[in-house]
Amino acid sequence: MPTPSQLHVRLAIVGGGPAGLMAAEVARAAGVEVDLFEAKGSVGRKFLIAGKGGLNLTHGEPRPAFDARYGERARELAAWLDDFDADALREWARGFGVETYVGTSGRVFPTDRKAAPLLRGWVRRLREDGVRFHVQHRWTGWTDDGALRLATQDGELHVHADATVLALGGGSWPELGSDGAWVQALQSRDVDVAPLVPSNCGFDIGWSEHFASRHAGAPLKPVVAHWHDASGQPHELQGECVVTQTGIEGSLVYALSAMLRDAIAKHGEVTLELDLAPGRELHRLRADLDRPRGGRSLTEHLRRQVGIEGVKTALLYEVLGKDAMQDTQRLSRTIKRLPLKLLRARPIAEAISSAGGVRLEALDPQTLMLRAIPGVFCAGEMLDWEAPTGGYLLTACYASGLRAARGAVAWLEARR
Repeated sequence: MPTPSQLHVRLAIVGGGPAGLMAAEVARAAGVEVDLFEAKGSVGRKFLIAGKGGLNLTHGEPRPAFDARYGERARELAAWLDDFDADALREWARGFGVETYVGTSGRVFPTDRKAAPLLRGWVRRLREDGVRFHVQHRWTGWTDDGALRLATQDGELHVHADATVLALGGGSWPELGSDGAWVQALQSRDVDVAPLVPSNCGFDIGWSEHFASRHAGAPLKPVVAHWHDASGQPHELQGECVVTQTGIEGSLVYALSAMLRDAIAKHGEVTLELDLAPGRELHRLRADLDRPRGGRSLTEHLRRQVGIEGVKTALLYEVLGKDAMQDTQRLSRTIKRLPLKLLRARPIAEAISSAGGVRLEALDPQTLMLRAIPGVFCAGEMLDWEAPTGGYLLTACYASGLRAARGAVAWLEARR
């Protein structure tokens, strides 16, 4: 077996997503020599793919409501955002000549809605500032003497780093590098890692073949979702979702995914109820359905009297069956509370993001340094927090990268 090559660096950053790139920027600005190692052939791949539909950079929601989007980790992430929040992110983008605007949903986008110009400008500036990029270098753990083990096209490389920032991503989108393969390496060093689970994901329902073959891909809008969380508390939210081959997904479902996933974990399944006619009271709905329909079919009667058509009508037949559809009392109740039994979340590889990861309790909160491995800092989606889509994910990745880099810089300065 060939002898591994050896390399000594001041600060090694492993992972070229937004958290890793921000860590590189902050550390280099402080005068620290930075080597960034990326498993794929280029950095920022998930950033680019996420920006294909228009890069959702952050969100215009004011704090502390913004902080609350991080759920159980709101307090910890609020401290990160104190250092680098949505306004700071927009100002940072402006430094590359990228202006942003707040859309009608509150989401913040570059004016050209493109990720590539921002990423190109960022990488170019990092290179000009002296950051050394090493692509196709996949981190596989540590050697017995504490060096980073990196698999490369030229064989194994052992990197002896004075400090390390790990920004390895979560477990979603493995083809872009976020495959969660780092979990075992950290657990072997006594780092407390929560299991990686899907977040911002769809759910399986188990449609009939007849329904799925005809309506997969159909949007459901507008609807109001009603559900109970793992503790039994009722909730509701209006939005849009999409029927899939196996169940449902889309922005409304993603916003609820953490609560739905946790309820399934606790109870084995969860029922999500959809109001297919928001804004129309039950008694009015019943009265409209009871009107004589003459020679019209029930499908046409639903369309004319209550505006229910297409996939919404098909959903009613899927849940009630043909005979029960004739009972206007039951039909009207179901239109207002269509029950969908969610069986499981879709696999983590299909999720927009993941939850779980390095527990924040395993880190020094001020520096994000691992308590079990001094000199090793963690940032980004590999940490145990989650947030809905809408720019919250990306903002926290940036903020954590900044905090980890500052921690690494202080660690190095203290050991000169």
